[in-house]
Amino acid sequence: MKPGLQLRHGQQLSMTPQLQQAIRLLQLSSLELKEEVQEALDSNLMLEIDEEKSEETQANESRDNSEIELGTREDNMPDELPVDTDWSSIYENATLPSSAGNQSQQDRDRLYENSSANQDISLREHLTQQLALATLTPEEQLAATVIIDSIDDDGYLRTTLEELGEQLSEEGVTGDDMEGALLQIHEFDPIGVGARDLRECLLLQLLQLEATTPHLQQAIKLVDKHFGDLGNLQRDRIRQHLDADDDEIAAILELIRSLNPRPGGAVSANTTEYIEPDIIVSRDKGHWQVRLNSDHMPRLRINQLYAAMIKRGAKGQDNQTMRNHLQEARWLLKSLESRHDTLLRVAEQIVTRQIEFLKHGPESMRPMVMRELAEELGIHESTISRATTRKYMLTPRGIFELKYFFSSHVGTDAGGECSATAIRAKIKKMIGAEQPDKPLSDNMITVQLKDQGIAIARRTVAKYRESMAIPSSSDRKRLI
Repeated sequence: MKPGLQLRHGQQLSMTPQLQQAIRLLQLSSLELKEEVQEALDSNLMLEIDEEKSEETQANESRDNSEIELGTREDNMPDELPVDTDWSSIYENATLPSSAGNQSQQDRDRLYENSSANQDISLREHLTQQLALATLTPEEQLAATVIIDSIDDDGYLRTTLEELGEQLSEEGVTGDDMEGALLQIHEFDPIGVGARDLRECLLLQLLQLEATTPHLQQAIKLVDKHFGDLGNLQRDRIRQHLDADDDEIAAILELIRSLNPRPGGAVSANTTEYIEPDIIVSRDKGHWQVRLNSDHMPRLRINQLYAAMIKRGAKGQDNQTMRNHLQEARWLLKSLESRHDTLLRVAEQIVTRQIEFLKHGPESMRPMVMRELAEELGIHESTISRATTRKYMLTPRGIFELKYFFSSHVGTDAGGECSATAIRAKIKKMIGAEQPDKPLSDNMITVQLKDQGIAIARRTVAKYRESMAIPSSSDRKRLI
């Protein structure tokens, strides 16, 4: 084939450094934005905090914090933005040694105090730290390590000791070693960890209570010997087993309900994420006001003294460095302004569409998707996604992530629409008002929603109920 030259025309989006910075700042949370601004202040000599506001600046700020004319501001963000990416912060914790054979008692006490003070650790790490303080044989130590690795996040050991013992048979670990290691783990915090089923978990917690606890022995007998009747709530059979009246049975069941069926949940590996609202919504004299929360974000400006030195300075490396810093500072200020403007416009539209929610609660939530809001504002849907991810709104009803206000819809008999959030609120309200001994089934909830004009399938009701961590009707009846 003979080589040749061809000329082709085409268009493509060019990601300039300014656009990349604007995108990155838009998807940051308020706390991450604080860190970003602080890093810029530390590295860029042209930036400084605007501590003294002029009268004109104060007037502009007052305008921003006054009542918003919803939907009147312009958007400076480009229409086409790349799709979102997931951002997460990972904080790793060092694992303590698995053996404390050479430690003094004082060192072991200090080790325990330090481990107790650290709350941001996983359940495995929490148990491993306690294992380091236990007195076990080398074989039991190895067995306990394997058992801890097999405990799930709820604190249960789902694998049998026989299966785990087969993995350690070549290491000289016997069945007695496995049993001894598991008994030691049952003494660890949280109480009930390492249980192989719910019955054993509740029984371990009851055995740790004070002997003077009212109805303790009856509760132990009920869980240990008649757990099946407890699960099915067979009151007549429970009354016969315990030879107790209705008041005593109610007290026994209340003691059992006070136990934790998922002890592993008491230890979390997730770090606490503090929330600062980006948007503040308030109502004054019947008018809804939407404003940015400027209290947590310092106002920046360009240092005019250094900027003037660029004009007077001779050409050189120092002068070029200052020019680069000045250009970066201007880009940052423009990107921050664009971020705030986009965030405010999105919040204004959300409040405009969800005023009924702010007045009456979740049952009045309107269906809304990002595509509709993007078309209304004339910006890309990915921009809406970035502007609502990890951004929070403070309202008279509490703090909500902006994404909370978006939900799909279900048709009504009247030809209208009902949001999924409103349906979940209605289901929760129905279940909260049901009779404890006659809980509503998913079919009954479907019928009641249909009576309200909401056409929804039973499996959809079940999906919404499970998303709110509400047990089925049979489980709610057993849980009393």
